[in-house]
Amino acid sequence: MSVDVQPIHHHEHHHHTRVGWLRASVLGANDGLLSTAALLTGIAASSASSQALLLAGVAAWIAGAFSMAAGEYVSVSSQADTQKADLAIEAREIRKNPELELLELTRIYMHRGLEESLARQVAAQLMNHDALGAHARDELGLTEMAEARPIQAAAASGLSFSLGAIFPILAVLLLPREELLAGLYILTLFLLTGLGGLAAWAGGAGVWRGAARVLIWGALSLLATTLIGHFLGANGG
Repeated sequence: MSVDVQPIHHHEHHHHTRVGWLRASVLGANDGLLSTAALLTGIAASSASSQALLLAGVAAWIAGAFSMAAGEYVSVSSQADTQKADLAIEAREIRKNPELELLELTRIYMHRGLEESLARQVAAQLMNHDALGAHARDELGLTEMAEARPIQAAAASGLSFSLGAIFPILAVLLLPREELLAGLYILTLFLLTGLGGLAAWAGGAGVWRGAARVLIWGALSLLATTLIGHFLGANGG
C-alpha cells in the first residue's frame, strides 16, 4: 500500500535569510555615508572652499570604496581558502576511514537527540547520498548560505559604500557654502537614522533602538571632526 504524500505549502519568513546580505549592505552604506560626511564637516568647519570640499569628498569616496572592496575581497578569500582546505581534509578522511567518519556523524546526530540506531541509519543514508556534503554541513557547519564568495562580497561592499558616500558629495554640489555645514549634519543624521532602523528591522530587533544607536555615534563622529576642523582652521588662518 503506497502512501500518497501531498506537498505542504508552508511559508515561514525568517530574519536570518535576509539579515546577512542586508546587514552587510547597510553597514557598507553607513560607513560610506558617515566617513565621507565626517571628513567633509571637518573640512567645512575650517572654512575651506567649495572646490576643496568637492575634491576631498570625491577622493574619500573613491579611496573608501576601493579600500572596502579590497579588504572584503582579501578577508572573504581567506575564508574561502580555509573552507577549501577543511573540505580537502574531510574528503581525505572519508576515503581513508569511512567507518570512523560514519561513527563521527552518528555521534553528531545522537548529540542532537536521535537514538543511536536511528542516528546511525540517518548517517549511513546521508553518507551514501553525499558523504562530503553531510560532513561539511553537520560537522564543519559549511552550508550554501555560508559559502564564501570573494568577488560578490567585494563588489557589494564597494557599491554599498559608494551609495552612502554619494549623498554628502551631492550636498556639497547642491547647497550654498554658508549652509553646507548645517546641511551635512541634517542630511547625514537623517540618513543614519534610517539605515540604523533598517538594519535593526532586518535582524528582527527594535527599530527605534537600532536607529538611536547609529544616530548617537554618528552625531559624536560629526561633532568630533567639526571641532577638529574648526580648531585647526582657526590656528592655520
